[in-house]
Amino acid sequence: MSSSSTVDHTVAAPAPLSTLSVLVYSDDVNVRVAVRAALGKTPAPDLPEVRIREAATEPAVIEAMDNIAKGVKIDLAILDGEAVPAGGIGIARQLKDEIYECPPLLVLTGRAQDGWLATWARADAVVPHPIDPVRLADVAAALLRARVA
Repeated sequence: MSSSSTVDHTVAAPAPLSTLSVLVYSDDVNVRVAVRAALGKTPAPDLPEVRIREAATEPAVIEAMDNIAKGVKIDLAILDGEAVPAGGIGIARQLKDEIYECPPLLVLTGRAQDGWLATWARADAVVPHPIDPVRLADVAAALLRARVA
């Protein structure tokens, strides 16, 4: 008895990765510009392009993050811990408390020693001011890779 079967050995091309969405919060336009410059078109060659949305106020951050429930995609939020009147560390804690499956949060701290406070706020990563563009891109890329995996 013989059976005949054909096997398709073609390999499908990998699906193109979609654009990643990054929310950047700071009341200081210079910080937002520095973050945008550090991330560039993409923070790493193995990642798709990033689309950056900026927020200068706490209400704008909360509104953007609330829109996740409405299907708006945010893959990473970068929050300035030195922003006033609402600092990114406090906002990080609130977001982690209130958003189910909150996207990763990267907090920019005033000093490296403030990392413990960002950890208390459950930030996924911390980068101190002044912004080192290479370090910021590396940390952001690591957090974004987990989103595309």
